[in-house]
Amino acid sequence: MGLVGILIALALLVWLAYRGWSVLVLAPAAALLAAAFSREPLLAHWTQTFMASAAQFIAQFFPIFLLGAIFGKLMEDSGSVAAIARFMTERLGPRRAVLAVVLAGAIVTYGGVSLFVAFFVLAPMALALFRSSDTPRRLVPAAIALGTMTFTMSALPGSPAIQNAIPIPFFGTTPFAAPGLGIIASAVMLAFGLWWLGRRTAAARKAGEGFGAAPETGENGAGDELVRERATVAQSFDPAEIAHGAPATDIPPVWQATLPLAVVIAVNLVMSFAVLPALDGAFLAEPRWGATSLPALGGVWSVIVALAAAIVVLIALHRERLPALRLSVDAGANASVLPVLSVASLVGFGAVVAALPAFGAVRDGVLSIGGGPLVSLAVATNILSALTGSASGGLTIALDALGDTYMRLAAEAGIDPAALHRVAVIGAGSLDSLPHNGAVVTLLAVCGTTHAESYLDIVMAAIVGALLALTVVIALGSAFGSF
Repeated sequence: MGLVGILIALALLVWLAYRGWSVLVLAPAAALLAAAFSREPLLAHWTQTFMASAAQFIAQFFPIFLLGAIFGKLMEDSGSVAAIARFMTERLGPRRAVLAVVLAGAIVTYGGVSLFVAFFVLAPMALALFRSSDTPRRLVPAAIALGTMTFTMSALPGSPAIQNAIPIPFFGTTPFAAPGLGIIASAVMLAFGLWWLGRRTAAARKAGEGFGAAPETGENGAGDELVRERATVAQSFDPAEIAHGAPATDIPPVWQATLPLAVVIAVNLVMSFAVLPALDGAFLAEPRWGATSLPALGGVWSVIVALAAAIVVLIALHRERLPALRLSVDAGANASVLPVLSVASLVGFGAVVAALPAFGAVRDGVLSIGGGPLVSLAVATNILSALTGSASGGLTIALDALGDTYMRLAAEAGIDPAALHRVAVIGAGSLDSLPHNGAVVTLLAVCGTTHAESYLDIVMAAIVGALLALTVVIALGSAFGSF
């Protein structure tokens, strides 16, 4: 009965979340339902298991959600994201519309701009560029997805995305874990995605298909409550805050727009490989600091310092373009709250399920998958991210339940934890882009297209390419180790 309860609770969570119910309500309700089937104490699981795990997630990662959302909103309101997108489109021109959109999205998201902020700035420019080149409008979401939702989120070493930070406390790694594997995975995703979109563009032109009808004006997803509920478990920015703040009336020179992004990457690199390794972190073993260690915290600290430094540089460069700085900062801060609580609720649900006696059968089934720890970990993160529609939620649930086990298995097999880190993140960022994923729903709404028109190309650009890259990384990691 316990296993049946877990499956029913998970099915209800997925179905009702897709219907637009808030995960803040669904996650504890589903957790209690699973506990009831196992005849476990309900209130104890809610207050001691669910809340303890959710609170731990918030304690570990809320600074990244907060600073990342503020940075993204300031980049938007200062005109920096628009400046970078315009620069790429002007340099590459209409003949390379797909490449221009992909690279513009990659630059801003690898530099730390929230996915949803990128959506709302890039979509109008991408639509205009595709119209001028007479490229089918239905390909716009896939081009944006390839640049923002794939390699810059999960594969490129040093990415400040929350997904790249989550494995750090579990494996004692850094955001630059397995850089060689990450770069190879990024190349596979980018090359496959561009090949697919180029093929689709050529086929459309051969068939005489042009841009098509202009997208309908009106609701763009930012104020749609159904879109909002789905979106807040998918990424680290609440779309409802997009309309708040005070945007600049002009855009800055491209060097000023890109400098804060460069600061994020540079400070992250210096903190990870120079500053933190030189610190004496022995004091962290004391109970007052959580009896932890510098390796468990260092990667998260690197991202925090990098984002904070970039915010300071951004404000110094663009103060005159931020006439209502407080409003922009408030909008960014508010945008971080609902996503972190929503993902934490998913994590709490996973913690309750993992604590149930019946979960032992699930754990044994996952660990019995052939191919070694890397394959097993990839399957676990893919399945949980697909079911929850959240790469960060599925990744944390998997590592909360099985992180220690994978570390032990990796040690026995001589596998570097950095390889576990990279496989886990790429795995979580593969099947999370199913039709119910909040980022997918929001992207389609912003671009004015539908699942029927554009989802196949999103699948190829964001899922199939990621799965190919994951396969390559597992093969190389198994054969040559982490590099």
